[in-house]
Amino acid sequence: MIDQHFASHDDLAEVALSPIAQPRRPRAPLPAPGMLIRAALALVLFVILGAVAVPAMAETAAPRLRGDVTAKTDILTLGDLVENVPPALADRPLFRAPALGSTGTIQSRRIMEAASGLGLGPVETGGRLQIAVQRAARRVGPAEIEVALKRGLETGFGLETSLMTIRLDGEAPSMLAPLDLAGQATAIDMVYDQRSHRVSALVSLGDRQASLRVSGVVVEMREVAVLARGLNRGEPIREGDLVLEKRPRDGVGTDVQSSVTAALGEVAQRSLPAGYVLREGDTAKPDLVARGETVTIVYSTPGISLSMRGLSNDAGRMGAVVNVVNVASKKVLQATVIGPGRVSVGPGGGPQLQASAATTALR
Repeated sequence: MIDQHFASHDDLAEVALSPIAQPRRPRAPLPAPGMLIRAALALVLFVILGAVAVPAMAETAAPRLRGDVTAKTDILTLGDLVENVPPALADRPLFRAPALGSTGTIQSRRIMEAASGLGLGPVETGGRLQIAVQRAARRVGPAEIEVALKRGLETGFGLETSLMTIRLDGEAPSMLAPLDLAGQATAIDMVYDQRSHRVSALVSLGDRQASLRVSGVVVEMREVAVLARGLNRGEPIREGDLVLEKRPRDGVGTDVQSSVTAALGEVAQRSLPAGYVLREGDTAKPDLVARGETVTIVYSTPGISLSMRGLSNDAGRMGAVVNVVNVASKKVLQATVIGPGRVSVGPGGGPQLQASAATTALR
């Protein structure tokens, strides 16, 4: 009797044996054009089916634990924590998210147990023992709080707040709110004391869904000219040397400069450091006549115009009255500075001859 693990003689006879030396095959004829067209259509169909099949295969990928996640709401769903889950299970809630702006952790085994309870199969963890969850939040900081308070002062008390700042009590108060609370913060229940300039209000987002009670002092500001660089004595102020800054009005005097152009071309009367608040008298127009400088003395009337050389005994800027010596007559005159190296004497105003009339002095 033949063992059943072996084939019978008749079975062996049906196996076609291949010869060692393969016979030379005749050259196949070229395919007909119709066959080429059918082959191309088949290739296109294959590509289309492949494009449809690849997403389908992706959907069947095994569920896998996500990495660290950021929660945008206060509930974590299965889809938030595990990828490749069926759509019907993705929105099922699993855990409560941490508080706004904080971070927490969830053990991987707890996620797997919760997923199993929803009927999901094994979840690949990738070797992770836990994941970190950060709760996203909108932070309303001091700048946004100040803007809300200023709007409240404008609408509720009619104040012009463009030159005001609010010093908030405490260290940089801020409010955390859910990301879906859009829009600007508003100040409600506001109280303002005009004598002490103190203000308090409830800063709110939405329908008081997030709110913070704040208080502070309203400070009136003033724009002042501040030096952008240091100046040495006698150095002129050029364009760009001054910038406007807001400073508390009570902290600056009444003689501060409030323009960046009024002092252009003037020279520093003493050394001035960068950041210095420019005051009246810190600068002056430059001297156009120097002490001991040779000058041109001009005498002019409607019918007469004379000029001659002189020597200045004083330094002076435009419009200043200086003493000059007529080189020819050696007489001392009082003259008005009218330009670089030029002074004027005559009947047009204050300058007077110290020894005699101007016409006599210029002979």
